[in-house]
Amino acid sequence: MAAPPLPALIATDLDGTLLRGDDTVSVRSRAALAGAAREGARHLVVTGRPAPRVRPLLESLGCTGLAVCGQGAQVYDAGSGSLLWSVRLDRELAETALGKIEAEVGQVYAAVDQDGVDGLTLIEPGYLMPHPTLPAIRVDRRDDLWREPISKVLLRHPGLSDDELAGTARSVVGSLATVTMSGPGTVELQPCGITKATGLALAAEHLGLGRADTIAFGDMPNDIPMFQWAAHGVAMANAHRELLAVADEITLSNEDDGVAAVLEKVYGLRPEGHENGAGRP
Repeated sequence: MAAPPLPALIATDLDGTLLRGDDTVSVRSRAALAGAAREGARHLVVTGRPAPRVRPLLESLGCTGLAVCGQGAQVYDAGSGSLLWSVRLDRELAETALGKIEAEVGQVYAAVDQDGVDGLTLIEPGYLMPHPTLPAIRVDRRDDLWREPISKVLLRHPGLSDDELAGTARSVVGSLATVTMSGPGTVELQPCGITKATGLALAAEHLGLGRADTIAFGDMPNDIPMFQWAAHGVAMANAHRELLAVADEITLSNEDDGVAAVLEKVYGLRPEGHENGAGRP
């Protein structure tokens, strides 16, 4: 019996998955992605980060192809520096959804990612960025968040856990927006019906590939739609329990180069750059 074909598309989340805690991609992971590319595989970053916050990382990896950003609301072409596709979150619906959430749980602190390749991340007073290395601009009041078109809203609560906040938000927001939890301190509102699977499917189609060709890696509940779409979903050892429950496979943590470990096995690659802890750039 012939061996099954190798995956032609590798879809990786960033935070908690391909990236280590210091926002770097290790030598081993870079080598594994390069080795898979020599076998004909394409790599797609599929992340909650908006395109402007992904661009520097793509440049450091030498990526000139596509990336799925903003929880699937954006398909970004690194080669041309343009968005091939984007969906905005209606600002009035976002305000209404935020009001419904606060009616249930009290005050939350909000931030927004503006639409576009040069969109800013704006944060209202009281909001703390979960990723302090990512640039953000503090505004004086919430109304300032809605000055320009947005792709999503980020929420934090001073007392509730992420699971509690996300669960309450889903129960009251309804069809106003899609609620996702994408990392510690990161509950988000995005356009209704938009998920990572939406953007991944569009990007794959653009490349002439499909779900049967795809292996996906992730760590948080926002990766569940991507796992449901792809032929094979691999969760990191550090993944949220909801993603672990639906994964086809569980690998090492992001700190231990879990993506690289699977790619080396799948594509028959020799591990590089991780002996004696040498995996950090």
